[in-house]
Amino acid sequence: MLGLAILFGIVAVVFAASWTTGARRSATTKVVVAAKDIPLGTPLSASALKVVDWPEANALLGSFQQIDALEGRVVKTTLVTGEPVIEAKLAPRGASGGLAASITAGRRAITVKVNEVVGVAGFALPGNYVDVLVNMKEGQERPVSKIVLERILVLAIAQEASRDDSKPKVVNAVTLEVTPEQAERLDLARSIGTLSLVLRNQVDTQAAVTGGVRPGELLASASSNRTQRDAGLVDDDGNTVAKRSPANGGGKSGRRTRHVELLKGIARSAVEF
Repeated sequence: MLGLAILFGIVAVVFAASWTTGARRSATTKVVVAAKDIPLGTPLSASALKVVDWPEANALLGSFQQIDALEGRVVKTTLVTGEPVIEAKLAPRGASGGLAASITAGRRAITVKVNEVVGVAGFALPGNYVDVLVNMKEGQERPVSKIVLERILVLAIAQEASRDDSKPKVVNAVTLEVTPEQAERLDLARSIGTLSLVLRNQVDTQAAVTGGVRPGELLASASSNRTQRDAGLVDDDGNTVAKRSPANGGGKSGRRTRHVELLKGIARSAVEF
């Protein structure tokens, strides 16, 4: 009886192990993932990839099961270690490596010369979106400043297409992704004026409808703010304040006062007499 119990126990263990292994195999599939970080525009090789088990219930559309099918394909976005390689992250078959593989179909890459100010102090990184501002002469040599392009993707800074958010990097050139029409406008804008980049939030898709600003409008706005400040309607920062009367301690009846603004370095103060 003891021998039969041991025999039946061994058979039960073997059967349970076989059933568990079969169930595990049927619940997973093979998926090719990155074996290391792969920068944008890099041709794939066997050393940079590996095959892992992936839950079949969470199978990825466009994934690959064999490394051989990916030999020579170029990635159009940076892949991190362990990230599945899918068709949407690859350039078309036959595409060469480099930045050209990351350009969206129907668009172009154009490089703009920048400095520390124009390049938003180095905070414009690959993957960010910027607006392009041009300052030019209009009509009878009147200066005008206007946003000419909005939500333009930064493809690369200098000769680097990888993104590092750890610190800003000041460079002398920024490569932007534009449509052919936008490329024409940008080329004309930089030939007749001075360009500046305006960094914007990546999730902000709202268009800015502006007519540009000219010296007359700029000075008129400054004059209006100064008049309101002298009248006590706004403070030094342009914030509206309640107008005080003699009853609540503001001003003196029958007395005219003048306000003079004093600038000492970066300190600003107002003198009344």
